[in-house]
Amino acid sequence: MSRIDAKFAELAQAGKKAFVAYVMAGDPDFDTSLEVVRGLPGAGVDVIELGLPFTDPMADGPTIQLAGQRALESGMTLARTLDLARAFRKDDQTTPIVLMGYYNPIYSRGVERFLVEAKEAGIDGLIVVDLPPEEDSELCIPAQAAGLNFIRLATPTTDDKRLPRVLQNTSGFVYYVSITGITGAAEAQAGDVGPEVARIKSATGLPLVVGFGVNTPAKSRAIADVADGVVVGSAIVSKIGAGEPVADVLAFVKTLSDGAHSA
Repeated sequence: MSRIDAKFAELAQAGKKAFVAYVMAGDPDFDTSLEVVRGLPGAGVDVIELGLPFTDPMADGPTIQLAGQRALESGMTLARTLDLARAFRKDDQTTPIVLMGYYNPIYSRGVERFLVEAKEAGIDGLIVVDLPPEEDSELCIPAQAAGLNFIRLATPTTDDKRLPRVLQNTSGFVYYVSITGITGAAEAQAGDVGPEVARIKSATGLPLVVGFGVNTPAKSRAIADVADGVVVGSAIVSKIGAGEPVADVLAFVKTLSDGAHSA
């Protein structure tokens, strides 16, 4: 059982929903980013999504794109992102970390080398936005063999014909993208999300978390009400980008996690 499986089992037993927080590794610099990541579990975060900086992030809106640029300009690389995970693991052996990004940096590193390094660094799962199920042999299947969960995105355009292919070889949880478009582009609506969550859950036993367009404690609770968990990224990253003190960023995260956990 992976850390991700264990966390969702623990939450289910307690009758609680998961709160997942996304931050960009190295934004605005390594030390500040590590301080934020180390503070996330204490702010109520159940699963950490660690963004892998990349030059051409096709699914991300301006907030996440700018975070990636700040991280790259501060010298962040795939190797340094794994260093950040290692540093976090010195003090926390239980909070799951999902590395979220694009395939190019992994491909450049070499899949076999990357998987060995990621596992050793304490990464538990991968979300690779630009690798469809048709390319499972590239990374998904090797990742599963290495003991890493491979988490797939489902979207409002994932119809019943496409859904089985999307769910194939997926593990850990399913990430439902609540809007059609890029991160931070629109607000998620629980009334729209609820039926889609029910449709997808009828086809899988995996937990289903909802992200994109969740930016307030009230929205966090509303989405968690209709899913197994909620992801917040852009709203947190925007505060980091504005240069807010780490303590203030974490206090904001706590309001969002409290919202999800009150569902």
